[in-house]
Amino acid sequence: MAIFIDPQKPRIKNELPIVPLRDTVVFPSSMVPITVGRPKVKLGLDSAWATDHLAVFVAQKNPRIENPAPGDIYSVGTVGLIRRLWKVDNEYNLAVEGISRVYLKEFSQIDPYLAVKVEEIPELTQKTEEVEALFRNILAKIKKFGELGGTLTLESSIHIFSTDDPNQLVNIVAASIDLKTADKQQILEMVDTKARLDRLSELLTREIRILEISSKIDTETQERVGKVTKDAILREKMKSIEKELGEDEDGQEIAQFRKKIKEAQMPTDVRTKADRELIRLAKMSSYNPESSYIRTYLEWLVDLPWQIKDKKKSTDVELAAKILEEDHYGLPKVKERILEYFAVHKLVGKIKGPILCFYGPPGVGKTSIGKSIARALDRKFIRVSLGGIHDEAEIRGHRRTYVGAMPGRIVQGIKNAGTKNPVFMLDEIDKIGADFRGDPSSALLEALDPEQNNSFSDHYLEVAYDLSDVLFIATANILDTIPPALRDRLEVISFPGYTEDEKFHIAKRFLIPKQLEAHGLNKEKVEITDSTLKDIISHYTREAGVRELEREAAAIFRKVAKKLATAKVKTKIAISPKQLHAYLGAAKFTRAIAEEKDEIGMTTGLSVTSAGGEILFVEVTPMPGKGLLILTGQLGDVMKESAQAALSYVRSRAKVLGIPENLFAKSDIHIHVPEGAVPKEGPSAGIAITTALVSALTKIPVRREVGMTGEVTLRGRVLEIGGLKEKTLAAHRAGLTTIIIPKQNAKDLEDIPKNVKRDLQFILAEHMDEVLKVALTKSLPKEKAAESPKLPVRHPELVSGSSQPTN
Repeated sequence: MAIFIDPQKPRIKNELPIVPLRDTVVFPSSMVPITVGRPKVKLGLDSAWATDHLAVFVAQKNPRIENPAPGDIYSVGTVGLIRRLWKVDNEYNLAVEGISRVYLKEFSQIDPYLAVKVEEIPELTQKTEEVEALFRNILAKIKKFGELGGTLTLESSIHIFSTDDPNQLVNIVAASIDLKTADKQQILEMVDTKARLDRLSELLTREIRILEISSKIDTETQERVGKVTKDAILREKMKSIEKELGEDEDGQEIAQFRKKIKEAQMPTDVRTKADRELIRLAKMSSYNPESSYIRTYLEWLVDLPWQIKDKKKSTDVELAAKILEEDHYGLPKVKERILEYFAVHKLVGKIKGPILCFYGPPGVGKTSIGKSIARALDRKFIRVSLGGIHDEAEIRGHRRTYVGAMPGRIVQGIKNAGTKNPVFMLDEIDKIGADFRGDPSSALLEALDPEQNNSFSDHYLEVAYDLSDVLFIATANILDTIPPALRDRLEVISFPGYTEDEKFHIAKRFLIPKQLEAHGLNKEKVEITDSTLKDIISHYTREAGVRELEREAAAIFRKVAKKLATAKVKTKIAISPKQLHAYLGAAKFTRAIAEEKDEIGMTTGLSVTSAGGEILFVEVTPMPGKGLLILTGQLGDVMKESAQAALSYVRSRAKVLGIPENLFAKSDIHIHVPEGAVPKEGPSAGIAITTALVSALTKIPVRREVGMTGEVTLRGRVLEIGGLKEKTLAAHRAGLTTIIIPKQNAKDLEDIPKNVKRDLQFILAEHMDEVLKVALTKSLPKEKAAESPKLPVRHPELVSGSSQPTN
């Protein structure tokens, strides 16, 4: 605080020590308390106190600098008389009286303390009418400043209103009110009296405006608080009146909740929780924001089916088999496993076992067969899509502390079902993600574990819910992305791709009638012949499921509906194969994709994707070079290693295969798998790559009708692969007639549909010699083959569609 005195100037020497100040500006005609702790500054004060008690007090440009240099302080300061100096805890406390403003002309000393030569700034005042007007204006503003609650001491006010010197007024006011250091320094440095008054008036105007806004905010806040208090009192009075009249809505709501809680048949701990929350709600004003959260929470508790189940009846296995057959064509193994489940359910009444997971490409009936299971059990069916979920709270719910909190999807599904034993389908479980918000798949572990899910914990409910009566079914397109701990709780039932014959029957029995009804048509208005339907399947779709087939049928019926709606035709429309071009455009696929002629350096491999089986061409071209292996076609790491292993095998058997040994050193070998935009991975193309290499280097063509799949080792052994059924279906669709497979896969041939096995020959191979003997159009020279007695050419086993594989 500044205390103002009547100035009696002592004589100012030409050279004085400097006291740099942080965020403080000393003005003439003011008394300022100052604390100093910096050693260098204290040395300067010791010198001043030992002589005439005078020093120059000047503000630093940057208050953070500990030891300021001459360039770190302003060029104008105030000579101050040290009235009092006392030491406390290694610090100097001063009482300084401002004497006169001075220019800092020249620094005469840097160490041990700063000293400077000064020049006094004369206080010249011109008594003009303009100066007088500004003088009075500042006095008026000071008065208003005080009325608005601005900080101004009584002693400061007395000095302000008693002085008639404009410069002294500026000094006193600038020192008294809370201004920024830069603004105070600016006023200190100004020489012209009018300019000083002008600047001070601007700063006072700003301070008054701030005080006015602050006062307005205070007034509005008080009015708002007063209104809220008044409203609360009136509401309580209204509540009392309503109670007297028997019209208490809040009381009726509490009574309704109490009745619902009693009827909900909650477990004891849940009932206790609900009663406790109801007591809180009853004591709380209905206008309290928290009351809506409690009300919503209680609504969730009373709406959940704690004891409600679908009517329990004995599971009829024969009826279940009939329903599955009505709703789905094919899938014999899937239906067999589900009927086994029903049989156990009938005998035991309740199953505690692995959760069923339907795995297969899109469009093969995974979701729809879940609906059939619900229909066979006469239960409600709930489907929750988990694709793209990254937040654990989507499964377990949000805690009630969050605004807009609600239970997780499992509890929401149970509430929507209205029973505690629905068939609950977790769709696309392989597409769950994880990020900083948690791992939803980990939250599913408890829900899907039969030993734990009788007390499932949802963050929102804060009480355990029994999920042991729920029949969970999961679906997935890929198993690799499912975490091992979650996969361990699932019993995977594989859904293979459909054959063309199965697609034909599915379309005839289900898809065509469904699309006819959807487009307002019937068999009397339009007919698709069997040959037309088969052409759509073979020339306009290529998929494991039937979704694209359904879309193509819908496209045809849309055009038919347009014709009938515009009255262009009156008679029944029969769609023949020749008319497909008019309805669907040019054919998208050719029926036989196999090569039209035997090629050198090209083989047909087989692969499995999420959409089912596909054929895979492998091309090999040798060219002059330095022995490099070039791999293209967006191959994965495992497939690249298969290509390197194949090349190593061929090089090690160069003599036996009739390949010049120096050919590898003088040639680069380029291996390419077409459709380069599609990523490819896996070891099962090993024998296809090896055969293509041998064909390219020996100039012997590969038989075009032969497909092959199998992993190859450096010794030429052919190892077992997966997905044989899907690969076989792809080969059948592509028009191949012979498939070379590992002998270890003979056990998988029983899964191949009979009509497919009838059209194909299966070659069971253990070694590459057997593969080459079947795949190449010419046999390798006998004399060359004889050079490797340890690795004789084996005779492959031939398995036709009618014969059984030998083990």
